[in-house]
Amino acid sequence: MYRLKVCRGLSNRASRVAVNWLSSFHFSRSPHLLSFATVEAENISGSQPAEVYNFVQGKWTGSSKWNTILDPLNGESFLEVAEVDETEIQPFVDSLSKCPKHGLHNPFKAPERYLMYGDISKKAAHMLSQPEVSDFFARLMQRVSPKSYQQAFDEVFVKSFWRIFVVRFLARSFAVPGNHLGQQSHGFRWPYGPVALITPFNFPLEIPMLQLMGALYMGNIPVLKVDSKVCIVMEQMLRLLHDCGLPVEDVEFNSDGKMMNTLLLKANPQMTLFTVSSRVADKLAVDLKGRIKLEDAGFDWKILGPVVKRKLDDLTMGPVLTFTTEAMLEHMNKLLQIPGFKLPFRDLMAKLGHSIHQRVQVFTSPPRSMQRLLLEDKAV
Repeated sequence: MYRLKVCRGLSNRASRVAVNWLSSFHFSRSPHLLSFATVEAENISGSQPAEVYNFVQGKWTGSSKWNTILDPLNGESFLEVAEVDETEIQPFVDSLSKCPKHGLHNPFKAPERYLMYGDISKKAAHMLSQPEVSDFFARLMQRVSPKSYQQAFDEVFVKSFWRIFVVRFLARSFAVPGNHLGQQSHGFRWPYGPVALITPFNFPLEIPMLQLMGALYMGNIPVLKVDSKVCIVMEQMLRLLHDCGLPVEDVEFNSDGKMMNTLLLKANPQMTLFTVSSRVADKLAVDLKGRIKLEDAGFDWKILGPVVKRKLDDLTMGPVLTFTTEAMLEHMNKLLQIPGFKLPFRDLMAKLGHSIHQRVQVFTSPPRSMQRLLLEDKAV
């Protein structure tokens, strides 16, 4: 009887070990089963650095210069991002110049492309609904950005939009009755033609995906520029879209921020959508002569969290990407020296020493709605 119990215990333990081993084998090998993936999030390291390529004129291309991105966990070089020098800009310019001002499709031209993009969206939504694909992108985002798994997974949830996209309905027009019988005025959603998208680092997938697909749905040819620190996520997503039938000549992909301004000046896109800092937004507004739309470009600091208790074990804690804590506190103290500025929370400095999750709110200009509160506080 004792022997039977021992054997049964060993058998159960062995089966648990086997299941755990097979489970870990499955998850570590799952990216190899994905038809589009060229990297494995768990294996990107200093000893196995990943490479991010540009995409122009239907081809993935390298460069004579590469930008080295350091691992936020240990400082090793774990990403090599292809840059673009002066001699390599022309293919991007040529590709954008081939797109007419009336776009690749519009309500009067190639309407079948609306249906094509509806099919692409459905296929992409189906792929992203597969657990191994959504897990791949969530893990990849965690590798380059200090987000919890749930935060990263929520970005992959943009697939819920694609399920309901009937693209031709997004191009719905309107009509207004005229002054007499038979007279009407019609309005149509019309493409710009060649456009540019510049996206931030704090949302590596959600923001660039929604902006990119919106531009493609309406018949534009976009050149997409993603922050080099997180561009590997969107590079893999673009490979997925190609796998779902996206025409390779419809999108250009560039990760070099230094040469992007030169590219915009030479290519002269009809419209640029920009989601980064106010300083760069001011420059682009002048350089592009107003052909620019700004989204959240007044927020120079993007602070991630706090939605979870952060720790290194699950990659939710990493170094500050742009500003150190000392730099932010120094800036805050300078703001407090301006008459009319204050901290909304008292004893904040004391609390900062005990909790890194304390939420800090500093107003860089006193809103009108707060002026009365500030005056009342002074009176007290």
